[in-house]
Amino acid sequence: MIQIFTAETKEQLSDCYRVRREVFVGEQGVPASIEVDNLEHEAVHFVVYDDGKAIGAARMRLSENTAKAERVCILSQLRGSGAGRKLMRFMEEKASELGAEIMKLNAQTHAAPFYTAVGYSIVSEEPFMDAGIEHVAMEKKLQ
Repeated sequence: MIQIFTAETKEQLSDCYRVRREVFVGEQGVPASIEVDNLEHEAVHFVVYDDGKAIGAARMRLSENTAKAERVCILSQLRGSGAGRKLMRFMEEKASELGAEIMKLNAQTHAAPFYTAVGYSIVSEEPFMDAGIEHVAMEKKLQ
């Protein structure tokens, strides 16, 4: 059973970083030195569990009426399970509760169809590189 939490304990935060490291550093080759950055303390962190095992993570930063979803990831073997959709919905609800009207994110181009399917639109004119991976800027007006 999928459960999503705002990471509030040391264990939950550790689970977030472990999943992010596995996906971004281990799977995608992002340098570990940039995967965790100096913005971690500004962010609200989220962790996804499936039957008690951490399988997903994300962080969100707020600025005025805008939230920015970052480091969104689901372990490769569970992509397509619906966990990513649930994570995005949970983050959007939290962003709305905190006063955000828009959620922005920079999506890896291969993941853009997923974000389009959950209501995001591409707003960048051209793809751009981040951590050696092609991205597009996307956003969604929150309810």
